[in-house]
Amino acid sequence: MAISSSFIAIVSLALLLGSVNAQLSTNFYSSSCPKLFSTVKSTVQSAISKEARMGASLLRLFFHDCFVNGCDGSILLDDTSNFIGEKNAVPNRNSARGFDVVDNIKSAVEKACPGVVSCADILAVASRDSVAILGGPNWNVKLGRRDARTASQAAANNSIPPPTSNLNQLISRFNNLGLSTRDMVALAGSHTIGQARCTSFRARIYNETNIDSSFANSRRSNCPRTSGSGDNNLAPLDIQTPTKFENNYYKNLLQNRGLLHSDQQLFNGGSTDSIVRTYSNSESTFNSDFAAAMIKMGDISPLTGSNGEVRKNCRKVN
Repeated sequence: MAISSSFIAIVSLALLLGSVNAQLSTNFYSSSCPKLFSTVKSTVQSAISKEARMGASLLRLFFHDCFVNGCDGSILLDDTSNFIGEKNAVPNRNSARGFDVVDNIKSAVEKACPGVVSCADILAVASRDSVAILGGPNWNVKLGRRDARTASQAAANNSIPPPTSNLNQLISRFNNLGLSTRDMVALAGSHTIGQARCTSFRARIYNETNIDSSFANSRRSNCPRTSGSGDNNLAPLDIQTPTKFENNYYKNLLQNRGLLHSDQQLFNGGSTDSIVRTYSNSESTFNSDFAAAMIKMGDISPLTGSNGEVRKNCRKVN
């Protein structure tokens, strides 16, 4: 039987794509950097011991990295005289933090195995460790990413869903990245830890009606109505346990106590209400879905093989 050249081309392409995907693996550094996991975890543990909020900040960095041209460490690049990175994009300016902790992790990893582990992979491991240290699930992180030599402020402005997003916008943005609606609701549970700035929730606590009145009043005490006043004042995304990773976030949504507009959109008479109910009733279901969704998010457009580089300093290209 004759095999057409087009069939051979399709098989070759499939093998090529398979080999690219196969380059991300949980044992990627098992021989080249056997102390990677213990080195990262001890540095993350130290940072969280100093400031519990840092776990949420490192997790957020990974989200904001992956959502902009894939998980490639681009968010970590500093601006230079001839290069504008992502740190001053609207979703990151005055709010993305933890870069010094990433520097500390990188220098510790460089001592253990110089020039081997990418900053993109360090971010992936640090976000997993942050969740686990704060009481959340653990999972096997797939590794083998390389670091981008460029970044895009415009892509950061357009790719990261703002706190004003409605449900359809959230679903669409996640779907575009290969993440399902259920993945989106699970990943939103990262808001069970961390803090938000007054600018992110001011409109919700003063203008929206699907909000618990006592909750809104308590938040107003630290977030004045006037724009420009108290903009950087912080409030916990999960009012009960902002430094413990569990399912209280979803329980709050059932009571109209979502801090951000985008949070409460997940439970507002729409298609995701039932998923929120499931996670509020079963922490184990949330944990397993969250871990699976984090692994999927980590698969977004990684640079592998000869693409990108392994940065010596996470803030600048080699």
